[in-house]
Amino acid sequence: MNIREYIQKRPLVFDGAMGTYLTEKLWRDTFPVKCELANLEHSETVLEIHQEYLNAGCMAIKTNTFGANLGNLDQDLVLLDRVLRTGYRLAVRAVEGTEAVVFADIGPIPQREEQDLFQEYCQIVDCFLEEGAVNFLFETFSNGDCLEQLAQYIRKKRPNAFIIASFAVQPDGYTREGQSGRFLFSKLRDAVDAVGFNCISGAHHLLEFVKTLPTAGRIVSVMPNAGYPTVVNNRTFFGGTPQYYAEQMAELARLGVQILGGCCGTTPDHIRETVRVLKLLPSVENPKIKSDSVTVGRPRETKKGRLQEKIEAGQRVIAVELDPPADINIAAFLKGAQTLKAAGVDTVTIADCPIARAKVDSSLLACKLKRELDIDPLPHMTCRDRNINATKALLLGLQIEDVHNILVVTGDPVPNAERDEVKSVYNFNSRKLAKFISTLNQELFPTPFYICGALNPNAKNFAVQLRLAAEKIESGVSLFLTQPVFTEQAIENIRLAKETLHTRILGGIMPLVSYRNARFMSSEVAGVVVPEELVEQYKNLSPEACTNLAVETSVNFAKRLAPFVDGYYLITPFKRVKLICRIVEEIRRLEKTER
Repeated sequence: MNIREYIQKRPLVFDGAMGTYLTEKLWRDTFPVKCELANLEHSETVLEIHQEYLNAGCMAIKTNTFGANLGNLDQDLVLLDRVLRTGYRLAVRAVEGTEAVVFADIGPIPQREEQDLFQEYCQIVDCFLEEGAVNFLFETFSNGDCLEQLAQYIRKKRPNAFIIASFAVQPDGYTREGQSGRFLFSKLRDAVDAVGFNCISGAHHLLEFVKTLPTAGRIVSVMPNAGYPTVVNNRTFFGGTPQYYAEQMAELARLGVQILGGCCGTTPDHIRETVRVLKLLPSVENPKIKSDSVTVGRPRETKKGRLQEKIEAGQRVIAVELDPPADINIAAFLKGAQTLKAAGVDTVTIADCPIARAKVDSSLLACKLKRELDIDPLPHMTCRDRNINATKALLLGLQIEDVHNILVVTGDPVPNAERDEVKSVYNFNSRKLAKFISTLNQELFPTPFYICGALNPNAKNFAVQLRLAAEKIESGVSLFLTQPVFTEQAIENIRLAKETLHTRILGGIMPLVSYRNARFMSSEVAGVVVPEELVEQYKNLSPEACTNLAVETSVNFAKRLAPFVDGYYLITPFKRVKLICRIVEEIRRLEKTER
């Protein structure tokens, strides 16, 4: 079959979900932990499923190799090679004597440290190429990493290859990593033959999403789930009926979607009913996607938040961090914030459950500061405690409350002793979270978030910090707040960052208030370096003398940092707001003198 000619007259219908259907068939038997291993242990059952889908009327089948990779199977290359080759041969055997085609099915490889992701994909692709594969399906991806390179790699070895890239998006059009399906569709559509979506969402939501895309003149692939899953006795069931599923697939075909199929929960019955309904549609030569008339990405009038306006106007700003309370008594916190505002502080930053201990939510506090005190807050947002849905919901709420600054950080890990009770989420790292917020800025928010990130000038290998910071900038970070600076090396690293990254930086300053405090910061706080000679200066000093020394050293560091920063990030020790106000006053006086 020539796929390109075939889809000009009718949709190419794929099979359904091998994994969930195989699970159902083998549930009473010894089911392999990974369904791809069934290629070796239950090959006749795999072949039987291929043939059931073909008998249902599909014209394309996927090899049972979606999760066949080193990271997923946790096996060696020898066994992986056997799984891939056997999976392909079973599919080829199933289509013998028919016009149906086989697609080598490749799913996302779990990322691991020190991994050459592209090379791992190439090992899988080469296996299929050696078996004679011409058609490739990369499905259920959450990002476009490596896909353009892989398409080029395949075409060099198989110029007539037909390549589909399919992304897993939620009903709102975003992947689990927070990447926009619209962006991925536009990015990949010229690199491969067809781009589309599968998994996570059912047919109705993918239908509604496809309606919003600029798909005219493009080959689109849609392979939804059978519906929403339910779990009964540790088994997953999809309750969508084949009839309803087929109706939605027919609507997709009327839009002009040329490749249709099924993902999780879709059985031969779903495909059979889909084929039956599609045959009732009028034949269309060269179908055009109707959604080309939909206005996508209308120009929006956007405005900037006050903090962003100040920084971009060249004002040297001062941010002050206040610890959120661990209980509901926030009077002292609010009084401290009000005092800082009166002292001329530009923004109050609020940590998000620092050291993974529950405190009042940073975003809710930010909303309260904005609403009641008209303070421009900068809440921290970690990747530790929220999945993508919770993150988006929180961002929507912040927009409604007119809070438009975010500091994205990965977040401290949960202490070992508590991990049985408290589980980290980490759907994102800080770079992916910044990218997600940046995408929402472009597609949704009238006042985009001003995205800030962290930079540690105390890191031993500062080159790594520079590389990560560059990636954060690419992901949408516009301002960096640094860890507290106490050393010449840290000052030098900030200078290097300013020259290398050409970005805006707030230099971190934390006053040390006693010998005990200085010793603790030097010995037990990760990411902070305090020279021994500075620690010793606090020894045997009175509380008043310690306070004066804290002001003196903080202002001195501010003076040293001034040529390389766009402002300062002051961290309040032990709720000593008055001390911070003294430092702010001295810094402002210093700035006036320099002018």
